[in-house]
Amino acid sequence: MIVLGLTGSIGMGKSTAAQMFMDAGIPVYSADETVHRLYAGKAAPLIEKAFPGTTNNGVVDRVKLSKAVVGNPEALKELETIVHPLVRSEENAFRDQANSQGAKLIVIDIPLLFETGGDKRVDKILVVSAPPEVQRKRVLTRPDMTPEKLDAILARQTPDAEKRQRADFLINTNQGFDATRVQIEEIIRVLTHS
Repeated sequence: MIVLGLTGSIGMGKSTAAQMFMDAGIPVYSADETVHRLYAGKAAPLIEKAFPGTTNNGVVDRVKLSKAVVGNPEALKELETIVHPLVRSEENAFRDQANSQGAKLIVIDIPLLFETGGDKRVDKILVVSAPPEVQRKRVLTRPDMTPEKLDAILARQTPDAEKRQRADFLINTNQGFDATRVQIEEIIRVLTHS
């Protein structure tokens, strides 16, 4: 089973690419979706204990949590020590299930692949990218996003240029959905027929 790590900075098209892999029948694990699930489940009480007042009715309030950790490296590190092991456990369960079902290829969608050492747990790396002005335009249309918040997020991420250099496969998502889909289909073909 080949494990393809899918990554890219915020607003680069990871979710769209992941969906295209799923549409092609490739099992995809999403670290972001796992975090959302954990924030509504087993991580919520642990986060509330570490950051009082950041949950509502047993669910993490992402806005409140963001205010508690953004710009505070120590708080962010504490949050990561709570969440990352839980996410990793879910990833391992996904891998085991896909392997037992005979999957030839799986995709692990981890936005912070390089930052968390996830690149050491995959066989190949796909980076999705777009020009910086396209990225900013995409991200700043999101609710509750500001230029300052975007800059803070980007400051914590490996620069796009470095991600591109470390990629086995690179897709420029600025060329449209059809072009992205064609490239994804080619990646699947290369990885499953070699």
